[in-house]
Formats: sequence, structure tokens, C-alpha cells
Amino acid sequence: MKVLLTQDVYKLGHAGEVKTVADGYGRNFLLPRGLAFLATAGAIRQAESVKTRAVKTRATQQSDIDATAQVLTGQTIHFTARAGEKGKLYGSITSATIAAEIAKLLGKEFDKRKVALREPIRDVGTYVIPIRLAADVAPTVTVIVLAEGVKQVVAAAPVAAEPEPEPVAEEAAPETPAA
Repeated sequence: MKVLLTQDVYKLGHAGEVKTVADGYGRNFLLPRGLAFLATAGAIRQAESVKTRAVKTRATQQSDIDATAQVLTGQTIHFTARAGEKGKLYGSITSATIAAEIAKLLGKEFDKRKVALREPIRDVGTYVIPIRLAADVAPTVTVIVLAEGVKQVVAAAPVAAEPEPEPVAEEAAPETPAA
């Protein structure tokens, strides 16, 4: 199915482009959400006007994205949660809870889908989470999860453990026959 994108779609293309997509993806996702419409002859003639509008919109949004990326870069977010003896959390830290803390930092709403967390955090520790603001802008945020009742020790950055030196095997000297 050929569609004309009316908005930028992540991992597909920019507004104004004509793309060939699977029928189900176009019919069930792109068309109902208004992200694209069928690429008929008349729609293809409108592609240029859609492209120019998208370029203007993208330019205005880029300055906002850059400002947000500058604020988020290097930020550390602390969470305290109930945990078992081995550091397993009784609940989990999800992308929604991280997005809520980012919203407090920014002072405006923040979409949880922009937090690139593959699965919820279920262990105590330090995590570096990328925030996907745009296709080419992804600042990282450090998330520190502590167990309740543990004093917070604030580290400037997560410390990477140095690799241990590999043991060097000593070669045995060839034995010389005694005379």
C-alpha cells in the first residue's frame, strides 16, 4: 500500500514522503491516527505543500527539542523503593515513573513513550537511560534506584568497574637432563 505521510513517523520517514508500507500497518495504524493518507494522484500533487509545512513545523520544534536535550543531558534522577535482601524491588520503576520525574524537572508534560526503557527496572542500582526526543536527538539520564532505609550516596557519575588483569600463565622451562 502506498501512503503519503502527513507527519514525521519514527523509523519510517518524514512528512510529505510517499512510502510503501504493509497493508495492515497502513490501514490499522497510519490512516486512523492521521499520520498518512492513501497516495492517490491528487494526494501526490499535494505532497510538496505537505513537505513545506512539515519543514516549517520541524524547524520550530527543533529549537524546543534542543533546549529540552540540554536540560536533560547529564541529569540524575533518584528513586527510593521497597526492596528485598538481594536488591530485588517489590514493585518496579517504569517509563511512566521516569517520565513523571522528567516532567517535574522540565516543568511541563513529558510523554512516557520518549523514555527508551526496554523493560521496567526491577533491581536496585544505577542505570543510564536514553531519552528519545527526536530521531537524531537522544540525551541520556542517569537513574539511581535505592532500597528504602538506605542512606543516599550521591555519586557524580556511575563508576565503571575496571577490568581485572588476566593472570599470566608462566611457561615451564624445559628440563635439562642431569649429567
